[in-house]
Amino acid sequence: MSEKFVVIDTETTGNAPKKGDKIIQIGAAVIENDQIKETFSTFVRPFQHIPVFIQQLTGIRDEDVISAPAFFETAPYLLELLEGAYFVAHNVPFDLNFINQELIQAGYEPYSGPAIDTVECARFLYPSAPAYQLSQLADWLNIYHDRPHQADSDAIVTAHLWLKMKEKLFHLPAATLKWLKGLAVHMESDISSIISNAYKVNKRNDTIENNGIEIYKGLAIKKHEPWKQNSNTEKISGEEEFFSGSGLLAESMTGYEQRIGQQEMASAIREAFHAREHLLIEAGTGIGKSLSYLVPALYYCKTADRRVMVSTHTVNLQEQLMEKEIPLLHKILPFEFNAILFKGRNHYLCLRKFKQLLNTAPSTYEEVLGLAQILIWILETSTGDVEEINIAGGSNSAFWEKVRSDETTFSQASLEWSSKNYYNRAIEKTNQADLIITNHALMFTDLSKEQSILPSYKNIIVDEAHHLEELASKKLGLEVNYFDLTQVFHRLGFMDKNGLFQRLMVYEQSVHHHFASHWYQRREDHFILLKYEVDELFRLLHHFCLEKAPKKQTDVGRISVRYDLSKEVSSNWKVIQDSLKRILILFEEEAEAWLTFYNYLSSCVPSNSLEYGLLHDFKAAAKDAEQVCDQLFSLLLEHDENCVYWMEIDKKGAANAAYLYARPVDVSELLADQFFAEKDSVVLTSAALTVDGSFSYVIKKWGLQDFAPQTLQLPSPYDYKNKAKVFVPDDMAAIKDGEKEFIVQTAEFIYHTASITEGKMLVLFTSFDMLKKTYYQLRMWDEASDFVLIGQGLKSGSRLKLMKAFKQYENAILLGTSSFWEGIDIPGEDLRCLVIVRLPFSPPNEPISQARMEKVRTEGGNPFQEVSLPQAVLRFKQGFGRLIRHKNDKGVVVVLDKRISQSAYGKYFIQSLPSLPVVKKPTDSVLNDIASFLHE
Repeated sequence: MSEKFVVIDTETTGNAPKKGDKIIQIGAAVIENDQIKETFSTFVRPFQHIPVFIQQLTGIRDEDVISAPAFFETAPYLLELLEGAYFVAHNVPFDLNFINQELIQAGYEPYSGPAIDTVECARFLYPSAPAYQLSQLADWLNIYHDRPHQADSDAIVTAHLWLKMKEKLFHLPAATLKWLKGLAVHMESDISSIISNAYKVNKRNDTIENNGIEIYKGLAIKKHEPWKQNSNTEKISGEEEFFSGSGLLAESMTGYEQRIGQQEMASAIREAFHAREHLLIEAGTGIGKSLSYLVPALYYCKTADRRVMVSTHTVNLQEQLMEKEIPLLHKILPFEFNAILFKGRNHYLCLRKFKQLLNTAPSTYEEVLGLAQILIWILETSTGDVEEINIAGGSNSAFWEKVRSDETTFSQASLEWSSKNYYNRAIEKTNQADLIITNHALMFTDLSKEQSILPSYKNIIVDEAHHLEELASKKLGLEVNYFDLTQVFHRLGFMDKNGLFQRLMVYEQSVHHHFASHWYQRREDHFILLKYEVDELFRLLHHFCLEKAPKKQTDVGRISVRYDLSKEVSSNWKVIQDSLKRILILFEEEAEAWLTFYNYLSSCVPSNSLEYGLLHDFKAAAKDAEQVCDQLFSLLLEHDENCVYWMEIDKKGAANAAYLYARPVDVSELLADQFFAEKDSVVLTSAALTVDGSFSYVIKKWGLQDFAPQTLQLPSPYDYKNKAKVFVPDDMAAIKDGEKEFIVQTAEFIYHTASITEGKMLVLFTSFDMLKKTYYQLRMWDEASDFVLIGQGLKSGSRLKLMKAFKQYENAILLGTSSFWEGIDIPGEDLRCLVIVRLPFSPPNEPISQARMEKVRTEGGNPFQEVSLPQAVLRFKQGFGRLIRHKNDKGVVVVLDKRISQSAYGKYFIQSLPSLPVVKKPTDSVLNDIASFLHE
């Protein structure tokens, strides 16, 4: 069947056709017989001024359209093109709304034929695409796009995109297309008939066996390729000289340059493994530490026939290791090895739950799209890891919650899926792996469980180790919030006709009639009461927090209040505890009823039925609810002397949006007993582990004193003396003399410095409130929009999205808080100036820091010297490390906090830096020196 597609793109004066915005350019491409047969492009006279930002975006100026035809002159030809065709556009609602509005105003009937949105189609046909903007998709698919935001170029690129997608559609397995047919009726694009045609064609000519695809229980999935078992050999060579000028790395890499410290770090790790010692390594930027620890780890795996674990804090580093370093080492090491990235089970798709949801009427549009995405993704993924797929909301979405692996992955309901399920495969591979890469969170979660998920290991390398105490405290602590609890209750499915309990109830009443209708009514009534009591508890907590917070805290957004269970005696606190006791009594009765319900149905529901899977999901949800109730009990009715307890609310948030936390104050004994004592060798490495040249601070807080760990400090090989300078303007206002004046001077300094550096600035704050005030001060001054201001928390999007925006614009200024002090990489000309607004001491009201300082004070120590200062120095080193990321980088660091030069403790911050010039001058002189240094 020959189909005609007319791909249209429009450029406009704005986003709202009904408010008077007009089309200024139309581009079209006509597709017939899967070929572009015709193209059409014209400017359109809008009879109004084109806004400056539209001119900058599109390159279309007023003079380009002044003599162009009006839309009514173009309309007849456009309608002729669209006769009997599909209207195709990248974001159909936008282009079709503008075309139809103009058609109506020109006296024509609006277009009402079939329409296809290539954004929607790309989202499910390319589930692993990094983004779905036209230019980003074109780049990802290697489609040449010479003039983004010009209608003629965008239309042609969209046409090529649609042809690629249509071709992919017709090469999908019939089993996949059969499911897609059912989902297509819920999509916004009129794509049902096209999918049906593809299904008819592929049902006759399905050749999945030759494409690495298999059909299992009606799903087409990528065939699992098991690992080859590598034979161990003790006679392997090349380790000691691996990083030398004549070693394996030099042989394999053109232009290889030896890095100072890389060989030294690798040798120290090798010795620590063989001597069964713990080792701390501070490795400056540019050492090449990833390869420095992977090489000795892999040699040790093979020569000692032992598994090695590598743990990191960030996903970025895990992906770098798996996508860059591990493939390189597969090529050049003289032996074969197996390495796997292993994550918590919530990251992995559960095929049973996915198939179960496919058999259910989708409840939302996002669910339709998510199901379609996964149908394509399981043809391509080997891991089933959610990080690979671009699902709206990611691993935190309500949809992923329904299809991710959980404890039912190992239940009877999932038994027949066990050989296909991704989490099971990942566990199987960890048991066969030489090297396992994981994250700190999973490492500590595994330590705190009675039954370990990770296979046994005695040697571990902990990268980004400065997070060790923080992550240990978090994972060994507790936290519950209203959203968590309501999510768990929602999963039980009492109030939703498609919910677990409701569906099981309908099944039981229609088949077995064991439970009387009044029994079900009691469950629903109790559930409504339980939900009411939970709402009431969190409203009480919210009110308690608001009442107890100091007045100055209530003026900012986030309010944090510590509480001590052994000392809280107020009537308000008693009301809170009574509320929780009512919840626990009610829940205990319901949990018993749910267990009875489960036990009866599990004895009579066929094991191969849909209801059998639903039943096990219900049991898992009930267990989660029980766990959250146990946590609430511990948070509000029990007391642990080694824990600090606090609650947080958002002043402008919902009246029941409260968050409860408990953290161990001191994790040194826990780490010593449960971690370091259990391992032969733990290597801890980071760019920031020493304070005043000593490892003593981290050794004490990690509980390593009794283990006598080896230490190694490796300075960065970069030429900081000539490539970087630190400036301290000595005439800045002191914040103690007034925050407002300090913020005005900070904004003024940023503005003038940005004129010298042409943007390309990262400004680090310790307070979001100060960031926000500085941002709006800059906005007020920069009326001409000379700079692109990007403020964390003020622009929507993740840290990664903000980073991409920063790199995209030539004259950008990025204002960031906590998460921007580390783990970001902006090499080269993209970053020329780093401004540290204040020394990064923890906020005085931060509960965990408060509690640690109190503990030190109680023990007769100095809280500032033993807690506050070392933490701030390590954080400062992390922040400084954002500037020079490669050997050719050049830039300046400006510290606006005068305490670094005027306080007795300021020397510790300066001494923590590499050897480089530190200049203290008045602001005007600093600005002149920055200009001279950067333009040398």
